[in-house]
Amino acid sequence: MDLSSALTNAVAVYRRRPADLLPFYVLGAAIPVITRALVAAVLAVAYVYLEVTGRIARVRTALSETDLGSMPDPEADPAAFQQWTDSLGDVLLPLADPVVLAALVAAGVATVVLTVLLSAGVSAGQYAVSLARLRDEGGTLAGIGGVRSYWPSILGLSLLEVGIWLAATFGAAIAITAASIVHPILGVLAALAALLGWTVIVICTRAVFAFAPVAVVVDDVGALGGVDAGLAYVRSNPGDALGYYAVTIATLVAVTSAGSVLAFFEAPSSLGLATLLVVAPGLDLVKTGLFGRWRGTIAPPDPPTRSLRASIRAGVGGSWRAMTGFVRSTLLTHGLVVALAVASFVLGWIAAGPFEEMVTASIVARLEGHLPPAAALEFFANNWTVALGTAFAGVVLAVPTVVAIWFNGFVFGIVFRLEADLLELVGFVVPHGLLEIPALVIAGAVGLHLGRSGWRTWRGTAPRIALADDLERAFRVLVGVGMLLLVAGLIEGFVSPYYFEFVRPVVEPIVADVLA
Repeated sequence: MDLSSALTNAVAVYRRRPADLLPFYVLGAAIPVITRALVAAVLAVAYVYLEVTGRIARVRTALSETDLGSMPDPEADPAAFQQWTDSLGDVLLPLADPVVLAALVAAGVATVVLTVLLSAGVSAGQYAVSLARLRDEGGTLAGIGGVRSYWPSILGLSLLEVGIWLAATFGAAIAITAASIVHPILGVLAALAALLGWTVIVICTRAVFAFAPVAVVVDDVGALGGVDAGLAYVRSNPGDALGYYAVTIATLVAVTSAGSVLAFFEAPSSLGLATLLVVAPGLDLVKTGLFGRWRGTIAPPDPPTRSLRASIRAGVGGSWRAMTGFVRSTLLTHGLVVALAVASFVLGWIAAGPFEEMVTASIVARLEGHLPPAAALEFFANNWTVALGTAFAGVVLAVPTVVAIWFNGFVFGIVFRLEADLLELVGFVVPHGLLEIPALVIAGAVGLHLGRSGWRTWRGTAPRIALADDLERAFRVLVGVGMLLLVAGLIEGFVSPYYFEFVRPVVEPIVADVLA
């Protein structure tokens, strides 16, 4: 299979049943949500420890006895701001307990380790999904099996590649140091030679290891077998391999350029969303198709039978029906999500009480420089990414989803308590919140539902295919959630920041009368 055919087949597979391809790529967005649950658990234990040892009480007493005043503007008066932060640091000093600091360090290390392990598992599932879809087989089910079968080999490949890079780096550093000791000019020459050698090693390693994980899945071999097979493919098909590298580099350049533009307009989340749902699966399908065809294990998939327009229309309609049907069938689950969110909001409101006079937030200040089109795109992309990650993280027994719901509600409670103009903030939130909040509640309910499905599969009371069906259904539901968030993002970008100045003269007296 040449590169052109591989690209064509990748597009065909992507268009046919994307709900059987993309769930495992969405799981990539769930990894940070899962690891944050670990950090949240450590923070909860640390809080209990500080409360039991009386350190929290000491901080509360110090806050009540110390007149810190409101936080100075760091730009207008840096000296006053520095003095204020120093005073606050003295008040919070009892929290800097060695046991707590050690726990936080351990949590950081555990987070890195867990991220590496989860990334290996998700990558194994993604390659298994790509291979299955190119064979016109069930992708999500194959992905679940791929995680169980190939994650150790994928992890071994990652560690082996990093080890090669580190060895090359240390070797270059030693050579430069030794040459510099002999003579400075030799040190300069050694640095140039070491840089060239290091670059060659890194490029060659990446070239081989690009196909090694595909080889692990296609050939069902271990890490070293994958390296051998990847090297064999590059040697046997240099033209196609170089073509894939060129496509990858061009894609990275395009993504980086687009990222720079979007970052300038403060809308970087859309690039991450596109990478998650389009770039990553596209590149995996291309290289899996190239290697699989070379091994003779796949055949060209059938082309899509519907036009792109018809496919989009069917996907939108099906996703909307999946979302509304899911809501109707899981009302109690949605009620639980709402209860969790409200309870955490109240706790956040209470927790922010001691800081109400010291720290203030302003929705007006946060909206300075607001550019409606870019803001609408950023709001939509960020919220949908959060919804995808929160929902799919629930497959780990629902715990990460519960933590995410609790954390977001807690933070919102703090923000609302510290807002300088609460009426202004409420007025800003209401128009888009009527769609955004229900959409995020649905995403939370999807996470809890996936947690129950994952638990049953883990216990062996439900087959893998049931979990695969639930993952595909979850993706379709979340596409429907994305539609709600798209409309909410447009409202938040173009309406929410501006309309309230016209209705405030009418609303403010009514609110004042009610509160009085």
